[in-house]
Amino acid sequence: MKAPTAAAWAQRHQVALYLAAVAAALLVGWAVPGAPALAPAITPVLVLLLFATFLAVPFASWGRAFTDLRFLTALLVVNFAVVPVVVLGLSRTVAGHEALLLGVLLVLLAPCVDYVIVFTGLAGGAADRLLAAAPLLMLGQMLLLPVYLLLLAGPEAVALVELGPFVEAFVLLILLPLAAAAIVQRAASTSTAARRLESATAAAMVPLMALTLFAVIASQVRGVGEQLADLAAVVPLYAGFLAVMVAIGVLAARLARLDVPVSRALVFGGATRNSLVVLPLALALPERLALTPFVVVTQTLVELVGMVLLVRLVPALVRDRPPRHRGKTVPSGRERP
Repeated sequence: MKAPTAAAWAQRHQVALYLAAVAAALLVGWAVPGAPALAPAITPVLVLLLFATFLAVPFASWGRAFTDLRFLTALLVVNFAVVPVVVLGLSRTVAGHEALLLGVLLVLLAPCVDYVIVFTGLAGGAADRLLAAAPLLMLGQMLLLPVYLLLLAGPEAVALVELGPFVEAFVLLILLPLAAAAIVQRAASTSTAARRLESATAAAMVPLMALTLFAVIASQVRGVGEQLADLAAVVPLYAGFLAVMVAIGVLAARLARLDVPVSRALVFGGATRNSLVVLPLALALPERLALTPFVVVTQTLVELVGMVLLVRLVPALVRDRPPRHRGKTVPSGRERP
């Protein structure tokens, strides 16, 4: 029997590798004083990860995915109608603390458009559907976030938030890697170099995901740890949001009668948040809200650990169900006399 390649081994043990990356990041981030200097590496690593993800999705399927109106409708309803109600209920526990409330609202009201595609693919979900939906999700949160902040936090909160980072993130994290992936896919039919790049990028998917986890957590864990007394209130809130939205996603997928891969995409699309994009919004807030960026980063840490677990949990929750026959079972093959 042919020995498995390193890429195949990594794919088979991906959850264990991600948990190891999280554990190593927690250790390094807390023990090494210079770990926060890893923060500038997050964006380029994430861009590479998204390029690899986009490259793995056949370009021809992107257009077909955009025509899946049932999925797109369910995804938009979950994120822009259901999520605000869930966030309203959860955020009341921190309504008396301005910095905590604003951080919670910023991060939980913004659906993820980047690594959610990666985790969806790892869980056997329809990554192409979320890829097609990314522009709609980005546009929706840019338009509706000020409205939700006005309703849930008041007009002063709206005046504090600048939406420029949304546009920058959309270009850097979505448009550029998407265009590069499309170019490589088109060239692969005639270019050996492009085909080799496709193969190498596919093999690098798991290491890139582990590197992203490591960079994000190691660069931020010390800052969160130093503010843990103030941030303790939002940790169960974020964990609760994940649990509630997974359940809602499963229910919404059944109501929309989506198939298994698309159902998994809906679950991830409703549960993951846009923390890496809204973080610059939080960093631009006035000094009196200096805690708010750490509120956003705390959600990132909770969510990344949750996503590693959901890669295994969601396939168990959303799977093909064997058909049930009424009455007598019809035997297969030839009847015995």
